[in-house]
Amino acid sequence: MHANDPFARLPEAVSFTVTSTTVTDGAAWPPAQRSSGLPGGKDVSPQLSWSGAPDGTESYAVTVYDPDAPTGSGFWHWAVADIPATVTELPEGAGDDTGSGLPEGACQLPNDARAARYIGAAPPAGHGPHRYFVVVHALDVATIGVPADATPAVLGFTMSQHTLGRAVLTVTAETAETAA
Repeated sequence: MHANDPFARLPEAVSFTVTSTTVTDGAAWPPAQRSSGLPGGKDVSPQLSWSGAPDGTESYAVTVYDPDAPTGSGFWHWAVADIPATVTELPEGAGDDTGSGLPEGACQLPNDARAARYIGAAPPAGHGPHRYFVVVHALDVATIGVPADATPAVLGFTMSQHTLGRAVLTVTAETAETAA
């Protein structure tokens, strides 16, 4: 079920640092960052801070991707483009319906549920553990130039030739089978 690193086939990029007061690399999502369709879930985007982006960074994009979703193409939970290079932090909850915590100029793209917001982890019951790649992409352009209704896959394709660096946190989630 677990494919290799979904970013391994992309052009190489310098690694830099992303941290969070909400989530820990390698640990499970806290309940608030899980889907509102699950007990305790609230669809609250995680707090993120980053540093050490490569010289020449003109903007950032943030994505949250589950390569283990049973779709054949994974599942994009969040995609934000055109974060100014002067911004190095997003507060918890920035990815709400209005993007209230996003900096001016940033744009949330529709995720795979077609909602332009963060939606939390909700792996199918009994499917096993899923990995969620929380990634800050350092880009060499001030705006990536994708339309506001573009898919995260289109954002990824467009970013592939503009990515200078990539900072990654990997978070997990699993939904237990319910008793019948």
